[in-house]
Amino acid sequence: MPIYEYQCEKCRRLTSVLTMRVSERADAKCRHCGSSAMRRVLSRFATPRGEEARMDALADPSNFGDFDENDPKSVARLMRKMGREMGDEFAGDDFNEAVDEMEASGDFDGGGEDGSGGDNDDL
Repeated sequence: MPIYEYQCEKCRRLTSVLTMRVSERADAKCRHCGSSAMRRVLSRFATPRGEEARMDALADPSNFGDFDENDPKSVARLMRKMGREMGDEFAGDDFNEAVDEMEASGDFDGGGEDGSGGDNDDL
């Protein structure tokens, strides 16, 4: 059973479509915005790795060479890298949206005026 990936022409996000057989034509519809203007894309090749191998890759010091904990864009880059290593079960839509928001706002608290971070003073 093949899984095909499509990119939405409207919102540019990816949607995966499972078909029962290779000869079956998939009728793709964006799961994010509902658009049917979809373009089939070449899927990434994945090699299954165990949790230990993923954790080892995350612990590699070379991942932290350009990391600045005080720069939200730097934190967002590291979070994206970690999300790719952890896989789809970790880096879902909510995760990607939060990282996008952090990167776009340039602020850890989502663009708040006082920079206090809201109710997270305990952290």
